Amino acid sequence: MSRDAPRPIGDTLLKVEDVSLGFGGVRALSGVSFDIRKGEIRAIIGPNGAGKSSMLNCINGFYQPSEGRITYKGKARGAMRPHEAARDGIARTFQNIALFRGMSTLDNIMTGRMLKMNRGFFWQCLHWGPAQSEEIEHREAVERVIDFLEIQAIRKVPVGRLPYGLQKRVELGRALAAEPELLLLDEPMAGMNLEEKEDMCRFILDVNEQFGTTIALIEHDMGVVMDISDRVVVLEYGRKIADGDPEAVKADPKVIDAYLGTGHG
Repeated sequence: MSRDAPRPIGDTLLKVEDVSLGFGGVRALSGVSFDIRKGEIRAIIGPNGAGKSSMLNCINGFYQPSEGRITYKGKARGAMRPHEAARDGIARTFQNIALFRGMSTLDNIMTGRMLKMNRGFFWQCLHWGPAQSEEIEHREAVERVIDFLEIQAIRKVPVGRLPYGLQKRVELGRALAAEPELLLLDEPMAGMNLEEKEDMCRFILDVNEQFGTTIALIEHDMGVVMDISDRVVVLEYGRKIADGDPEAVKADPKVIDAYLGTGHG
């Protein structure tokens, strides 16, 4: 599934400037710079070990860059922890599914609303009055996400009993429940069959177009990347080697050699 027509892209939402990241003697990122504009789908691609997940981890505060700067909504960030990034409108899914397997689909998605709950511990324990009203409001928001993702039939099913493709959809739902401005998707279609990938592509496009959510995604399926992305940045061994629209990136000799060619398997 691809876009029906180009959409207007807004100003810069997040800017990465000369970001480097090291672990002991290993250099995961080296002087990487790119931006993400409001309303776009921005793909980050590259061979295994290129530093793609490390970059997402820097953006949402799991890692702190050793050098460089990240600017979000016009403000240069200092050290930021993941819950602070979430509170500021950045949500994340993971390469390896990170759900509460014994909890239902509804309850897993409900955890995405935690930072939006304002009532204190006392009211939450009583589950009465303001806390009860607040929970009803948040459950209504979660039900809207469930309807949007077409997973009404599994809303009460423990996620550990769901097939892989539906678990990935539940994880997307949990991120959407936070109502993010910037949604980071780490290989959202990894391990899926063709039908599941088509469904996930449709939901990603709908999230972007209907909610106006800016999306940055890591994806290895080049057909998906070329179909749904507005712009693509390519990493290899922690360095940026290309950046531009999908057609230009696909034709770049450095990308063909590093990622699309046979040299990397």
